[in-house]
Amino acid sequence: MTLRNRIVIFSASMLLVSALCMRAPASAQTPPNSQKQLDIAAARAQRKATVGSNMSLTPEEAAKFWPVYDAYEAKMDRVEDRHVKELKDFAAKYENLSDEDAAKKLDEVLAIQQARLDVQKNFVPKFRAAIPSVKVTRFFQIDNKIQALIQCDIAQLVPLAHPAGESQGQ
Repeated sequence: MTLRNRIVIFSASMLLVSALCMRAPASAQTPPNSQKQLDIAAARAQRKATVGSNMSLTPEEAAKFWPVYDAYEAKMDRVEDRHVKELKDFAAKYENLSDEDAAKKLDEVLAIQQARLDVQKNFVPKFRAAIPSVKVTRFFQIDNKIQALIQCDIAQLVPLAHPAGESQGQ
């Protein structure tokens, strides 16, 4: 992956992370929903451009690949919406987490990871029907790299959980 593509992916992931508004209070500092939607749309467009620039598709392959990709992204968007909700819920509680809340959070994180994997498994045969297997593998490598960069950005922002009554200095 070229440096330019890495920068584009990083920019896209930062837009997505900023759209989460994890640390921003509900105030005048928070962009209006339409701005958030524009930021997310821009991140998705950059992601699609990055995938396109790295896939080396022939025109015939592209005609078959992009409809499958769009359906895949629509399914993944639903998983990501669930992830955003989980992150927002955690952000509201992380400083004073009960054991029950912590158990629910971990269960939801694992369920989200499984949902991502389920979507990927479901779409492998669809991609294989559209393009050669080498390019399917290439797509999932690109997709996994993008996801890893986004998860890295999120991991840097998400604080560690604190049990109820524990000071943050411990």
